[in-house]
Amino acid sequence: MEAYRIRGGNPIQGTFVPQGNKNAALPMIAATLLTDQEIVLENVPDIRDVQVMLALVEHLGATVVEEAPGVWRIRAETLTSTRPDPALCRQIRASFLLAGPLLAREGRATLPRPGGDRIGRRPLDTHIYAFEQLGVEVEILPDRYILTAPHGLYGADIFLPEASVTGTENVVMAATAAQGTTIVRNAAAEPHVQQLCRMINAMGGHIEGIGSSTLVIEGGLPLGGARERIESDYIEVGSFIGLAAVTGGELRIKDAYPNEHHRMTRIVYERLGIRWEVDGNDIIVPAGQTLEVQDALHGAIPEIKDQLWPGFPADLTSIALVLATQARGTVLIHEWMFEGRLFWVDKLISMGARIVLCDPHRAVVVGPSKLYGQELTSPDIRAGMALVIAALCAEGESTIYNIHQIQRGYSRLDERLRALGADIERITV
Repeated sequence: MEAYRIRGGNPIQGTFVPQGNKNAALPMIAATLLTDQEIVLENVPDIRDVQVMLALVEHLGATVVEEAPGVWRIRAETLTSTRPDPALCRQIRASFLLAGPLLAREGRATLPRPGGDRIGRRPLDTHIYAFEQLGVEVEILPDRYILTAPHGLYGADIFLPEASVTGTENVVMAATAAQGTTIVRNAAAEPHVQQLCRMINAMGGHIEGIGSSTLVIEGGLPLGGARERIESDYIEVGSFIGLAAVTGGELRIKDAYPNEHHRMTRIVYERLGIRWEVDGNDIIVPAGQTLEVQDALHGAIPEIKDQLWPGFPADLTSIALVLATQARGTVLIHEWMFEGRLFWVDKLISMGARIVLCDPHRAVVVGPSKLYGQELTSPDIRAGMALVIAALCAEGESTIYNIHQIQRGYSRLDERLRALGADIERITV
């Protein structure tokens, strides 16, 4: 088993190039099954979840070739199966994104219950509801879902029960093959949803309303090849902004899309006293920041709360919680989407953080706290990265176990951090 050994206290500084957006890469890889022509994806992150998704489409009959580091050529000229490998599916939640393309291409799919982070209940109800509106018959078994479209897919006016990211992506991919026009209302609008839609348009599809909560998909158009570059991972960018601020270094983050992806992150981080500058498409985090919680009006304790896009991303909640431990003042962290996402704060408390876990969704953080190195275990991708940040600003040595969870979302993290001055090594235990 591998672990990170980290000695805190070094400022993170220099120039950082973020990886491609994991949450864009996964649906875009799935979307390569929509056509029998070649798709080339650039800036694909080298992480475990992506490797699993590439293996899944290859298992279904696609030819998958790495042209260069981060550049993959994928062609699903003929699909040999509509049953993705159950063992691979159990490793990532995004495996269920294969349902939409398989329904569009073959009119059927059998998928096991997906894996992924255990951060609370993550139902597939929205996916199933949307597919049924397109004419899909669904058989729900204890361990799998059997989806068939015996009369083909047909366009519909669909109002999603929730603005599910993967639910939106799945129905959009399926709707490309539906007869007529599909309208998806209450659609998710995150950057990765937008990029998937732009990719489908580049393949010859027709989707209007990209970036809004209402998408209009013209179905039945022939889809061909395309070459798409995946945008930078805004969650990784947000993580490294915070890391530089709490360790005191000056960091330039290249190709960060500050105006497109980080306006709400800036508002939220400013409540903790974190500031940054914009230089073209780069973000510069100045050195030597003094973090202090900015009270709400009339001296009220401020709240940091995740929201649907363009609100504060849920995947940055764990990061914000660690940053709050280093800011003078009191703040309420409110994670309302996932009831299991805050249970890891006991690990921060063991490091010296002053946190009151009010319930599964709310934690009060009083800072600043001097953190001390500890032996820790990563419970999921984002909490794992939050623990890395905590260890890098702590006094002494920390060992973080179960790092395969972190590696699912952050490529070569130890190497990239060392290049920025971190004292971190990957060890076998």
